[in-house]
Amino acid sequence: MGDEAFRSVEDIHGLMCMVKKTPKSSLMVVYYAKLTETFWISASHLYHAYAWFKLFTLQKNFNKNLSQKDLQLIASSVVLAALSVAPYDQTRGASHMELENEKEHKIRMANLIGFNLDPKVENREVLSRSLLLSELVSKSVLSCATQEVKDLYHLVEHEFLPLDIASKIQPLLTKISKLGGKLSSASSVPEVQLSQYIPAIEKLATLRLLQQVSQVYQTMKIEGLSQIIPFFDFSMVEKISVDAVKHNFIAMKVDHLKGIVVFGDMGLESDRLKVHLINFTESLNNARAMIYPAVEKTSKLADILPGLGEVVDKEHKRLLARKSIIEKRKEEQERQLLEMEREEESRRLKMQKITEEAEQKRLAAECEQRRVERIRQEIEGRELEEAQALLEETEKRIRKGGKKKSILEGEKLTKQVLMERALTEQLKERQEMEKKLQKLAKTMDYLERAKIEEAAPLIEAAFQRRLVEEKVLHEREQQLEVELSRQRHDGDLREKNRLARMLANKIIFQERVMSSRQAEFDRRREDREERINQIIQAQKQERELKRKKIFYVRSEEERLRKLREEEEARKHEEAERRRKEEAERKAKLDEIAEKQRQRERELEEKERLRREALLGRSTEGISRPSDLPSGSRPSEPEAAAPTAAPTPGKYVPRFKRERVEGSGPPPSSEPDRWGRAPPSQSDRWGSVNKAPPQDPERVGSSASRPLPHDSDRLGGSSTKPEPWRPSRARNPSRG
Repeated sequence: MGDEAFRSVEDIHGLMCMVKKTPKSSLMVVYYAKLTETFWISASHLYHAYAWFKLFTLQKNFNKNLSQKDLQLIASSVVLAALSVAPYDQTRGASHMELENEKEHKIRMANLIGFNLDPKVENREVLSRSLLLSELVSKSVLSCATQEVKDLYHLVEHEFLPLDIASKIQPLLTKISKLGGKLSSASSVPEVQLSQYIPAIEKLATLRLLQQVSQVYQTMKIEGLSQIIPFFDFSMVEKISVDAVKHNFIAMKVDHLKGIVVFGDMGLESDRLKVHLINFTESLNNARAMIYPAVEKTSKLADILPGLGEVVDKEHKRLLARKSIIEKRKEEQERQLLEMEREEESRRLKMQKITEEAEQKRLAAECEQRRVERIRQEIEGRELEEAQALLEETEKRIRKGGKKKSILEGEKLTKQVLMERALTEQLKERQEMEKKLQKLAKTMDYLERAKIEEAAPLIEAAFQRRLVEEKVLHEREQQLEVELSRQRHDGDLREKNRLARMLANKIIFQERVMSSRQAEFDRRREDREERINQIIQAQKQERELKRKKIFYVRSEEERLRKLREEEEARKHEEAERRRKEEAERKAKLDEIAEKQRQRERELEEKERLRREALLGRSTEGISRPSDLPSGSRPSEPEAAAPTAAPTPGKYVPRFKRERVEGSGPPPSSEPDRWGRAPPSQSDRWGSVNKAPPQDPERVGSSASRPLPHDSDRLGGSSTKPEPWRPSRARNPSRG
């Protein structure tokens, strides 16, 4: 019946393809509705779901009078039909010939449903469950369905609940089974029954539960597995799992001897273990990063040049941004080129498709015209042959009847005339034959009635004779039976009297046999009880030993765990102590370094003050004139500046003039940090103070010459200022 339905659907599809005008949407809705029924009866759930999808698309796009409730029921039917498809590939492990046949079958089904496929493409996933579900989500079919169907879809396809999925799906199926019914008159589909999908959804839920349980458990008792699957008993679950294991959807085997189900034999490199190992690795990496964060190493170059790191980072970010912009532009250009090529290819394919369709239509029209002409010629030839046969048969009957004149004499020979005359002759012959049969039937009726009337008294006499004979036979057999019964009774009485003498011996023998058997029974019962007690005692000892072993193992594990925890705590405390010691040592070193820097700054400051004081005193001693009157010699340091003023006509360097003008009071003679007293001016410049007075010209000449040793250390004095400035610029710390 299914093959006949498919052939009928293919004929209808061929007629629609031959018609130049596109069929109306209402006609296509009826066509797809019949397709859904055909595919469902033939158990082609995938094509049934695709037919429902096309039906929903037509109803939503072209039927504007469709109510929201009817659209919701149709969308729910589409989603449930897609979920009813088996979640594994039925052609897995098939031969090449079977795959080619399946490919041709898919192409035929896709043409029937209205999906255009390329037969050259080697892709078996063009019509598949996953692709259909993704299209339902992308084209908002799922959003139009009822809330129960949405929840069912998310539970079956996205949730991971190995132990609770069946208990959550069962109330949803109960609600869904109550939905459906007749639709409004605006819809071309008469009614929608969602309860027909319940068995397929229960089978899908069972497969999902087995798949998820196999990812969590390695073994499970049959009773436990039967409890979490309320849809079927375990025999049905076993049948479902056999098909799933055959198509490599799950890996499991049932051990009825031990009463368990063993899951998984795919090895370490299976897909589900890969996912778990990847997640486990990522979690371990995140935990390690939180426990031991990465330490950023400081660069020595960054210490030397603090701003260099920021500049390099900014430059690096700018280059990365520029690179990303360039890559985005390249990708945009490539995308535009691909779009242009794709559009050009689509236009070319569209034009090629239009041309091919026009050519196919022309060839189909020519073929149809030739076929119609051939059929017409065949019909005309067959009618002419039938007319000729009727004509010949009529002429034969006329010759047999003795008529000499032909029925066609004086008339025009046509096919219609031949047919009418032949039918008239056939009708006359049939009427004559019926009259003959009626006459023969009446004659046979009279003859049979006469036979019955003559045989009735003979039958009655024979019956009476038979009754008398049977009565005599019965009486004779009864007397014989009574005599035989009396003889048997007498023989039985004699046998009883003969055996009555053995009754006492029989009772003694019976009691002896019963006592021996009772003793044997008691002995065997005691042996059995003793053996059972030994087995129970051995089992008790074995359980006790097993409990002791388990207690010892657990105690040893607890001890090792405590040792590990103590070791970890000790290591943690040691690391914390080292960290604190390192921090304290670093703080002490920083404090010592800070004190050292402070000491160096103080030494530099004192050295600078000492140099300034020495430089001021040397300038005062050198620039003092020898011809000043004795009464005008200054007695205080503040009077040294005006007396040290150079005489007119003599050149004095600018730095000496500034130092002489800006020199303050000499530094105090307090001891320094190490208790050493600063050198006295008389000790350091004793030779200068003890020198005899000189005239101004000698003083000026001596001031223009460079000072030995100390004056060199202070920057030197020369009559030319140009060589002095570079030396000061080269040694800024000596000023």
